[in-house]
Amino acid sequence: MVDEAVDADENLDESADENAAESNQEHRVARSVSNKPLISDEQAREHAESVAPAIQIKPVARRETPRARRMNLSLTRLNPWSVAKVTFMMAVAGAIIQIVAAALVWVLLNVVGVFDQITQIVASTGLDAGGLNLADVFSLPTVLSGTTIFSIIEVVLFTVLATIIALIYNVVSSLVGGVHVTLGDD
Repeated sequence: MVDEAVDADENLDESADENAAESNQEHRVARSVSNKPLISDEQAREHAESVAPAIQIKPVARRETPRARRMNLSLTRLNPWSVAKVTFMMAVAGAIIQIVAAALVWVLLNVVGVFDQITQIVASTGLDAGGLNLADVFSLPTVLSGTTIFSIIEVVLFTVLATIIALIYNVVSSLVGGVHVTLGDD
């Protein structure tokens, strides 16, 4: 019996709290994308009076500019395997670009006649060493072979160095806490 009375008192207190919370709520107005109200203030007042005449409507103070959200992030660990995979793929893409660029530059220089002109300049100075032809020394297959070998070495070096740097970063960030970044909505 006493328990029922205590439960009834608690229920009355909860319903009183809910009514107080409802009366303290501010009126909200639906807005369009351009932040203009979809209904006028008069229509909003009429609707509020018809729905809940006991609730007092207070005008909402509107901010002109929304506040920017900010978030603090910390980069405390890099996964070395992930760094190795990404670096390898980026280095392969760079190697392909280098090979294509070397081929295009060679074709352009050959079309313009740079190799023939340099050979003529060397021959006119009297330094002709047994009919040196620069076009034979720097032929397209030779240039592409050299560029390909250089690109393969570059891919391996970049991948290994980036992975080692990620491991060193993990050790250093465990000591100092990593890199702290603040991102914001501006």
